[in-house]
Amino acid sequence: MCRAPDFTTQQAKPTEAVAKAAPAPSDDDAASARKTVEALPPSHADAARRTTVWDSTMGLTATLILWPLILSVPLVLQHTYRDVFDEAWYDYSEGPKPLGLCLGLLAVAVGQVFVLCYQYLRWTGSKYTGRLVPVQPNEYRVYDYAEAAQEHLSQPEGFALIGGYLTLTWMLHLMPSSYYSFEGGVEWIKVAACLLLQDLLQYGMHRAEHKVSKAFYRASHEPHHDFTNPRLFDAFNGSFADTFFMIVLPLFTTKSIVHCNVWSYMAFGTLYANWLCLIHSETHHPWDWLFQAVGMGTAADHHVHHKLFSYNYGHLFSYWDRVCGTYRHPKNVRQFRSNNKAPTRWKPHARTKVE
Repeated sequence: MCRAPDFTTQQAKPTEAVAKAAPAPSDDDAASARKTVEALPPSHADAARRTTVWDSTMGLTATLILWPLILSVPLVLQHTYRDVFDEAWYDYSEGPKPLGLCLGLLAVAVGQVFVLCYQYLRWTGSKYTGRLVPVQPNEYRVYDYAEAAQEHLSQPEGFALIGGYLTLTWMLHLMPSSYYSFEGGVEWIKVAACLLLQDLLQYGMHRAEHKVSKAFYRASHEPHHDFTNPRLFDAFNGSFADTFFMIVLPLFTTKSIVHCNVWSYMAFGTLYANWLCLIHSETHHPWDWLFQAVGMGTAADHHVHHKLFSYNYGHLFSYWDRVCGTYRHPKNVRQFRSNNKAPTRWKPHARTKVE
């Protein structure tokens, strides 16, 4: 099992006068203090350290490496698929073939592998991903990486439900004909259109789950709000109803409106799924300053929603929140500013009992 590593910090030595005036701590007090320090994850144990040139360089490097790797399957195969697969595997004249579906699922899976590797490096406090800065500096979460990753990948309401939807719509020929075409490469304008439309529809469904009725909220979205200080692995941890209304229905509508080829849909799928995971991260990403500047979704933006519930319903973009007056900048959230006290361990949100 991958247990949280110990990260001890050197405590500043008290001045001679304070040392003489302060009573000597007992062995139990000293042991308790050491345990508290050692329990902090890397993001909080080293929070006082300033960002160095090395941190900035490694953050930029991680950004330039991770995002192309998330897109690696469509980027590589769009130009080489004829050399890899027999024409009969992707010829659409006799109806849908499973190759496009399998490659799409593979694209998301490969993207997940790289995202989980990136998260593992950050979880261990690796110097090769830049300085870690917690989104919520006053609370911390300690967890076993292997257990969290296993739970994340095995969520039936997550990848299983979405994968089932994609399999049925593909094999039953419920997708527009253009989606079965391997001709041409990734059409980035259509990828952007899919991301924007999906996020707009998801914004509407997300807000509806909060506002339509308490019963609807409790039956669908409330389980996901147990996590007021989410981590990357909480992205798909919710309920079947939540995934169906907020993800599956928007996906069905998006594919009916934006018609693109298999490579564009593949790129959209892996970007969408892995981006949803990244915005649930407990730490800021190296690219967040750029995403924030152009209105793209960041971990801090989404943490605002998990903390306050009534703001930042968008996921991939903040445009819809800004237009509808539901956007709250992370810098304006009191809980996201350090209170200059030792961080406390996070506790799940207590659900309201149904009367």
